[in-house]
Amino acid sequence: MTAEMVAPAWMHEQITAEEYESWSEEQCSGIEIVDGMVVVSPSASKRHNRLARILANALDAAAGPEWNADTDFDVRLQDVPLTNRRPDVVVYRADTIDVTPTRPEHVLLVAEVVSPGSETTDRIVKVDQYAKAGIAFYWRIEQAATGVPLVYTYVLDPATKTYRDGDVFTGVLKVAAPFPVEIDLGQI
Repeated sequence: MTAEMVAPAWMHEQITAEEYESWSEEQCSGIEIVDGMVVVSPSASKRHNRLARILANALDAAAGPEWNADTDFDVRLQDVPLTNRRPDVVVYRADTIDVTPTRPEHVLLVAEVVSPGSETTDRIVKVDQYAKAGIAFYWRIEQAATGVPLVYTYVLDPATKTYRDGDVFTGVLKVAAPFPVEIDLGQI
Protein backbone atom coordinates (compact mmCIF):
# COMPACT_ATOMS: atom_id res chain seq x y z
CA MET A 1 0.00 0.00 0.00
CA THR A 2 1.43 3.38 -0.97
CA ALA A 3 1.41 6.45 1.25
CA GLU A 4 -1.24 8.21 -0.84
CA MET A 5 -3.62 5.27 -0.35
CA VAL A 6 -3.65 5.60 3.46
CA ALA A 7 -6.49 7.78 4.73
CA PRO A 8 -5.52 10.53 7.19
CA ALA A 9 -5.92 9.67 10.86
CA TRP A 10 -8.75 12.19 11.31
CA MET A 11 -10.93 10.02 9.05
CA HIS A 12 -10.81 7.16 11.57
CA GLU A 13 -11.40 9.07 14.82
CA GLN A 14 -14.47 10.76 16.22
CA ILE A 15 -14.04 14.51 15.96
CA THR A 16 -15.53 17.33 17.96
CA ALA A 17 -17.17 20.54 16.78
CA GLU A 18 -14.10 22.48 17.94
CA GLU A 19 -11.75 20.30 15.90
CA TYR A 20 -13.96 20.56 12.82
CA GLU A 21 -14.14 24.35 13.10
CA SER A 22 -10.33 24.50 13.05
CA TRP A 23 -10.16 22.72 9.69
CA SER A 24 -9.62 24.57 6.44
CA GLU A 25 -12.40 25.05 3.91
CA GLU A 26 -10.58 22.57 1.67
CA GLN A 27 -10.63 19.87 4.38
CA CYS A 28 -14.39 20.40 4.93
CA SER A 29 -15.28 20.29 1.24
CA GLY A 30 -17.07 17.16 0.07
CA ILE A 31 -17.58 15.66 3.52
CA GLU A 32 -20.29 15.39 6.12
CA ILE A 33 -19.87 14.55 9.79
CA VAL A 34 -22.26 11.99 11.25
CA ASP A 35 -22.06 11.12 14.93
CA GLY A 36 -18.56 12.63 14.98
CA MET A 37 -17.25 10.51 12.11
CA VAL A 38 -16.21 11.82 8.70
CA VAL A 39 -18.34 10.65 5.79
CA VAL A 40 -16.77 11.33 2.41
CA SER A 41 -19.21 12.02 -0.40
CA PRO A 42 -18.28 11.26 -3.98
CA SER A 43 -18.44 14.17 -6.41
CA ALA A 44 -21.93 14.75 -7.73
CA SER A 45 -22.73 14.45 -11.43
CA LYS A 46 -23.29 17.48 -13.62
CA ARG A 47 -26.98 16.52 -13.87
CA HIS A 48 -27.22 16.41 -10.06
CA ASN A 49 -25.49 19.79 -9.64
CA ARG A 50 -27.60 21.40 -12.37
CA LEU A 51 -30.84 20.22 -10.79
CA ALA A 52 -29.76 21.52 -7.36
CA ARG A 53 -28.73 24.88 -8.87
CA ILE A 54 -32.01 25.30 -10.80
CA LEU A 55 -33.98 24.50 -7.66
CA ALA A 56 -31.90 26.83 -5.46
CA ASN A 57 -32.14 29.72 -7.94
CA ALA A 58 -35.93 29.38 -8.23
CA LEU A 59 -36.39 29.11 -4.47
CA ASP A 60 -34.13 32.11 -3.90
CA ALA A 61 -36.16 34.20 -6.36
CA ALA A 62 -39.47 33.13 -4.77
CA ALA A 63 -38.34 33.49 -1.16
CA GLY A 64 -38.28 37.26 -0.99
CA PRO A 65 -35.95 39.29 1.20
CA GLU A 66 -36.47 37.27 4.38
CA TRP A 67 -35.07 33.97 3.05
CA ASN A 68 -32.04 32.85 1.03
CA ALA A 69 -31.62 29.62 -0.91
CA ASP A 70 -28.15 28.23 -1.51
CA THR A 71 -26.20 25.07 -2.18
CA ASP A 72 -23.11 23.42 -0.73
CA PHE A 73 -22.74 24.43 2.91
CA ASP A 74 -22.98 22.71 6.28
CA VAL A 75 -26.03 22.61 8.48
CA ARG A 76 -25.07 21.73 12.06
CA LEU A 77 -27.75 19.30 13.24
CA GLN A 78 -26.12 18.59 16.59
CA ASP A 79 -22.92 19.41 18.47
CA VAL A 80 -22.41 16.20 20.48
CA PRO A 81 -21.74 13.92 18.81
CA LEU A 82 -21.06 16.28 15.96
CA THR A 83 -23.43 15.94 13.00
CA ASN A 84 -23.03 18.29 10.04
CA ARG A 85 -25.01 17.59 6.92
CA ARG A 86 -24.48 19.30 3.57
CA PRO A 87 -27.92 19.34 1.87
CA ASP A 88 -28.05 19.93 -1.87
CA VAL A 89 -30.31 22.97 -1.35
CA VAL A 90 -30.95 24.91 1.85
CA VAL A 91 -33.51 27.69 2.40
CA TYR A 92 -32.43 29.69 5.45
CA ARG A 93 -33.24 33.00 7.16
CA ALA A 94 -31.53 35.86 5.31
CA ASP A 95 -30.54 37.56 8.57
CA THR A 96 -28.35 34.53 9.44
CA ILE A 97 -26.17 34.67 6.32
CA ASP A 98 -23.06 35.45 8.40
CA VAL A 99 -23.91 33.15 11.31
CA THR A 100 -21.66 30.10 11.49
CA PRO A 101 -22.49 27.33 11.88
CA THR A 102 -25.91 27.32 10.25
CA ARG A 103 -28.26 25.58 12.67
CA PRO A 104 -31.69 23.96 12.19
CA GLU A 105 -33.47 26.96 13.71
CA HIS A 106 -32.06 29.08 10.85
CA VAL A 107 -33.37 26.65 8.21
CA LEU A 108 -36.85 26.45 6.68
CA LEU A 109 -36.31 23.80 4.03
CA VAL A 110 -33.68 21.30 2.91
CA ALA A 111 -33.73 19.45 -0.40
CA GLU A 112 -31.70 16.43 -1.39
CA VAL A 113 -31.17 15.30 -4.98
CA VAL A 114 -30.89 11.51 -4.87
CA SER A 115 -27.88 10.06 -6.66
CA PRO A 116 -26.97 6.41 -7.22
CA GLY A 117 -24.70 6.41 -4.17
CA SER A 118 -27.09 8.25 -1.84
CA GLU A 119 -30.44 6.46 -2.12
CA THR A 120 -30.64 5.01 1.39
CA THR A 121 -29.12 8.05 3.05
CA ASP A 122 -31.43 10.55 1.29
CA ARG A 123 -34.59 8.43 1.54
CA ILE A 124 -34.25 7.22 5.14
CA VAL A 125 -31.32 8.49 7.22
CA LYS A 126 -31.36 12.20 6.41
CA VAL A 127 -35.17 12.38 6.60
CA ASP A 128 -35.03 11.21 10.19
CA GLN A 129 -32.10 13.50 11.09
CA TYR A 130 -33.69 16.62 9.58
CA ALA A 131 -37.03 15.89 11.27
CA LYS A 132 -35.45 15.32 14.69
CA ALA A 133 -33.54 18.60 14.24
CA GLY A 134 -36.87 20.39 13.65
CA ILE A 135 -36.46 21.53 10.02
CA ALA A 136 -40.00 22.33 8.81
CA PHE A 137 -39.80 21.10 5.20
CA TYR A 138 -37.86 18.36 3.41
CA TRP A 139 -37.90 17.77 -0.35
CA ARG A 140 -36.40 14.72 -2.02
CA ILE A 141 -35.75 14.91 -5.74
CA GLU A 142 -35.47 11.64 -7.63
CA GLN A 143 -33.71 11.65 -11.00
CA ALA A 144 -35.98 9.43 -13.08
CA ALA A 145 -34.71 7.49 -16.10
CA THR A 146 -37.03 9.60 -18.29
CA GLY A 147 -35.02 12.70 -17.40
CA VAL A 148 -38.07 14.29 -15.73
CA PRO A 149 -37.38 14.59 -11.98
CA LEU A 150 -39.87 13.52 -9.32
CA VAL A 151 -40.12 15.77 -6.26
CA TYR A 152 -41.42 14.32 -3.00
CA THR A 153 -42.34 16.92 -0.40
CA TYR A 154 -42.58 16.39 3.35
CA VAL A 155 -43.90 18.62 6.15
CA LEU A 156 -42.72 18.36 9.77
CA ASP A 157 -45.18 17.37 12.49
CA PRO A 158 -43.63 19.33 15.39
CA ALA A 159 -45.35 17.18 18.03
CA THR A 160 -43.78 13.91 16.85
CA LYS A 161 -40.66 15.35 15.15
CA THR A 162 -41.43 13.25 12.07
CA TYR A 163 -42.32 14.23 8.54
CA ARG A 164 -45.69 13.57 7.01
CA ASP A 165 -45.98 13.04 3.28
CA GLY A 166 -46.80 16.08 1.19
CA ASP A 167 -47.43 16.25 -2.53
CA VAL A 168 -45.43 14.51 -5.25
CA PHE A 169 -44.59 16.50 -8.39
CA THR A 170 -43.37 15.38 -11.80
CA GLY A 171 -41.50 17.88 -13.95
CA VAL A 172 -43.19 21.03 -12.62
CA LEU A 173 -43.01 21.75 -8.91
CA LYS A 174 -45.88 24.02 -7.81
CA VAL A 175 -46.23 24.57 -4.07
CA ALA A 176 -47.69 27.16 -1.74
CA ALA A 177 -45.61 26.28 1.32
CA PRO A 178 -43.17 27.34 2.55
CA PHE A 179 -43.90 30.12 0.00
CA PRO A 180 -45.56 30.09 -3.41
CA VAL A 181 -43.23 28.81 -6.10
CA GLU A 182 -43.54 27.16 -9.48
CA ILE A 183 -40.41 25.55 -10.89
CA ASP A 184 -40.23 23.82 -14.25
CA LEU A 185 -37.67 21.08 -13.73
CA GLY A 186 -38.53 19.64 -17.15
CA GLN A 187 -35.90 17.49 -18.81
CA ILE A 188 -32.69 17.84 -16.86
